[in-house]
Amino acid sequence: MSFVLIHGAGFGANCWDEVVPYLSAEALAVDLPGRGTRADVALGTVTLADCADAVREDVEARDLRDVVLVGHSFAGVTVPLVLDRIPGRIRHVVLVSAVVPPDGSRVLDQIDPGVRELVEQSITAGVYHQARVGAAAMLCNDMDEATAASALNRLADDSAALLSEPVNLRGYRRDIPRTYVHLTRDQCYVEEFQQRSIALLRAEVIDLDTGHMAMISAPGKLAAVLNAVHG
Repeated sequence: MSFVLIHGAGFGANCWDEVVPYLSAEALAVDLPGRGTRADVALGTVTLADCADAVREDVEARDLRDVVLVGHSFAGVTVPLVLDRIPGRIRHVVLVSAVVPPDGSRVLDQIDPGVRELVEQSITAGVYHQARVGAAAMLCNDMDEATAASALNRLADDSAALLSEPVNLRGYRRDIPRTYVHLTRDQCYVEEFQQRSIALLRAEVIDLDTGHMAMISAPGKLAAVLNAVHG
């Protein structure tokens, strides 16, 4: 049994570094195309299907089975595509403040207007680049100065096209148990939108009193939730 960890927008697999030591089983943190171990992929070419294929490739390369698949934030629209590709390998899905907009809509249209404005201002030539000041306000409200600096040092450019690509949620129709980790102090994916995602998923809900980057600000608490799901 193992964990597979999928990061959100603007980060790579290293956002999970603090959580992995607390986990009770083998953990694979995947770099989606355009960052980390896949930094050779041009961001302007990346699609949601490419992201799902990257997860599938890494899982199959290690022949992982009985997986607890964990998706953070923007990974909420990658996870259903993964479920359609390797359903037999996934035992449980955990979504951490995950973006789950209505099927066929765009992520960009389903986030808080204030956050959306910051995101749109951060797009140049098809690349989404988060400035440290804006990211600090959205992502680091529950962190001390040193922890915030560590988080912000891991910011990565992302594909702006992913934000405007229509999402395909078909994979969530599969009979695979799912849990939504509701982050009560999240200033990025705010309460109203988390509740919309929860309603769409009809998932078990676990509250965690953290900001958006719980894996960095409270890794032990998040790991405890994941370990309890894993069993």
